[in-house]
Amino acid sequence: MSVQHLYAPIAEDMKAVDAVIRQRLYSDVVLIRQVAEYIINSGGKRLRPALVLMTARAAGYEGTHHHELAAVVEFIHTATLLHDDVVDESELRRGAQTANAMFGNAASVLVGDFLYSRAFQMMVSVGSMRIMEVLADATNVIAEGEVLQLLNCHDADVGVEDYLRVIRYKTAKLFEAAARLGGILGGVPRDVEERMGDFGMHLGTAFQLIDDVLDYSGAEVATGKHLGDDLAEGKPTLPLIHVMQHGSDAQAALVRKAIEEGGRDDFAAVHQAILDTGALEATRAFARQEIDLAKAALSELPASLFKDRLLELSDFAVGRDH
Repeated sequence: MSVQHLYAPIAEDMKAVDAVIRQRLYSDVVLIRQVAEYIINSGGKRLRPALVLMTARAAGYEGTHHHELAAVVEFIHTATLLHDDVVDESELRRGAQTANAMFGNAASVLVGDFLYSRAFQMMVSVGSMRIMEVLADATNVIAEGEVLQLLNCHDADVGVEDYLRVIRYKTAKLFEAAARLGGILGGVPRDVEERMGDFGMHLGTAFQLIDDVLDYSGAEVATGKHLGDDLAEGKPTLPLIHVMQHGSDAQAALVRKAIEEGGRDDFAAVHQAILDTGALEATRAFARQEIDLAKAALSELPASLFKDRLLELSDFAVGRDH
């Protein structure tokens, strides 16, 4: 299943979103244009804006505000990437140099701020207090998630619930907001809007779980990042937590040391422990449970091509290899 197939019913909408992004990226400050265009044009699945478009159409929306809001969601996401890569000192994303590696940390942080503030200018233009509330709340929760993840780095005592809280805040919250926006635009009842938000939250959680699997199993050329980046940063993700909870004492001690000290020195041994304990399969199974919950949350939406694609998108999220 390809992204092109999934996005086929919203192909014209996606072109319209790209046009909005190009228009709204404009700034008289040349460096802002350079950095913003570099990160926006550096690839990516555009999954979050596609979610706004698909859910809006699935909810029966026929206007054009979903183009602006899809761009808003992409700008918020891009701002978090810019700040994330600075915090993580990352040099590679999607197979290319990160913006901070290319332009420096200061430029990346400040252009991230520009994208956040531009996103808020755009959401005001839609003229819906409910939409502003959803996006403002989401942006705040995402920031909390970033700080939580920072606190969890090099902490080998982080449990499954602590880890899931970071995912729900840092990654899944924007998926939730994107799906909720579609429902608001479509004028669905509040309980259906809540269910659409649940769909996005479970989808985003599963998406991040698979990202964490790919950090230990993906092909570097496909994922566009180095294997073991999370380990090098001391991030206690679910595969590592699984080893500590289900592996031998020696395996648990190995992973604990790797999380607390960071770096790649023990990557080969940690990777072997992950394979030997079935940690990747367990994490994928967890992700599939999240996708089952996501699909169930769409049950109240009427049958449509867009709903079908949302269900297929759910399967894509857990079946991907990059």
